[in-house]
Amino acid sequence: MSQMSANINIMIKAARRAGRSLVRDFGEVENLQVSTKGPGDFVSKADFKAEEMLQEDLMEARPNYGWLGEESSEIAGEDPTRRWIVDPLDGTTNFLHGLPHWAISIALEHKGEIVAAVVFNPIGEELFAAEKGAGAWLNDRRMRVAGRRDMSEMIFSTGLPFAGRSDLPETLGDLARILPGCAGVRRWGAASLDLAYTAAGRYDGFWERNLKPWDIAAGILIVKEAGGLVESIETKHGNPIEDGSIIAAPNQVFDRFAKLVRND
Repeated sequence: MSQMSANINIMIKAARRAGRSLVRDFGEVENLQVSTKGPGDFVSKADFKAEEMLQEDLMEARPNYGWLGEESSEIAGEDPTRRWIVDPLDGTTNFLHGLPHWAISIALEHKGEIVAAVVFNPIGEELFAAEKGAGAWLNDRRMRVAGRRDMSEMIFSTGLPFAGRSDLPETLGDLARILPGCAGVRRWGAASLDLAYTAAGRYDGFWERNLKPWDIAAGILIVKEAGGLVESIETKHGNPIEDGSIIAAPNQVFDRFAKLVRND
């Protein structure tokens, strides 16, 4: 990225340090798969450790900012207008199973709006970043959402409910409406990367319900700065971070895609 702000530099540095720790731990997961105890406890510790490192780096650099992280208590900052929203390990189930598709997600919120974002996949060495008004970047390359116009050529991504979640019928309804008209739907198990891939033009759109702020905060800005649209599934004017549902896609397909998701 050219002309990076101090905040983005801080975020990238923190993500890379926590990423190194997670990569080391990920290397151990394979050995633990065959043990009777299994890797569950180990992965939980890896997750907590990564969050501790991120909190240490980000709060040390900006001690007056607030904090909202997946694994720790919320901290109200001295500056009530700014807070970090962090997922230290998005894609925990993938990590647990030795699947190399997981990421660290860091967003900076100012007055209720995301102004800086980093999603880092340490295994693929892919760092997606954006700042409000300054575009979105994958490593040193500027990103744009896909330009495809024919839905039969498009691939979308989503999450699928698991372990008895109540939204299975709704999701199956979504798939029944979307699958017949497109080239496929992917479920890769990390919402931050689904959004980053949409920004990079790899996916033509993403939708999901029942998400937490740290799953999507960074990805929302990255998609917007890559030229895409983001809305809540529930209402056009809703805030996805608050209501936990999201549709993201390039302009030229957004209305058609949103209509299918919302069953309008």
